[in-house]
Amino acid sequence: MDNKKPLQLQAYEYIKNKVINEEMNYDEIYSETKIAKELGISRTPVRDAIQYLSQERYIDIIPNKGFCLHKMELQDFIDTMEIRTAIEGYCARQIANEYESDKAQNTFKKLRELIDIQKKSLNISLKDFFEADMMFHITIVNHINNNELKNLFSSYVYRMRNFAIHSLNHKGRMEKTIEEHLNILNNMESGNAINVYEAIVLHMENPKDISID
Repeated sequence: MDNKKPLQLQAYEYIKNKVINEEMNYDEIYSETKIAKELGISRTPVRDAIQYLSQERYIDIIPNKGFCLHKMELQDFIDTMEIRTAIEGYCARQIANEYESDKAQNTFKKLRELIDIQKKSLNISLKDFFEADMMFHITIVNHINNNELKNLFSSYVYRMRNFAIHSLNHKGRMEKTIEEHLNILNNMESGNAINVYEAIVLHMENPKDISID
């Protein structure tokens, strides 16, 4: 823990990391007093951190009791997919518009390698497939020199992980994901900015029926 950071930020990062690293359980209520003791700080910065995490939908506040993990709902999925479509669609179009550049060619190489990993891990390792899946999308966004977009996208990675793991467990979804990734990559490589955006939209729409039961 970096003691030079504001106490509120220390508490925020501490709780957020516990959520992301799956160190908290959905069926448990957590006390801000206990968190404060673990950090060796007062309850006030912990309470402030909890408010921020609640706004970001990592947790839900239970009045007079504490907080629990936020259970993803249909609206969370819709919000996430719309944000992802806007960000990834924009980034993919930008890449397609500069498809002949050395930078774009290097990105295509990375994306092709990630698709190869997915093909090799198909029905063998969900973990490897999932990690390559996440990196495919992160690579597209990281191509763009826009830190605001990158930071916004990063704030949704936790939700993306939850939805993706649930979706990929459904029969045929892994194969369909590879097909959709190839469609996205092929359109970027050919410089087709319009079709690549449509490919992104399709990729976000297809898991909608299975990501939230």
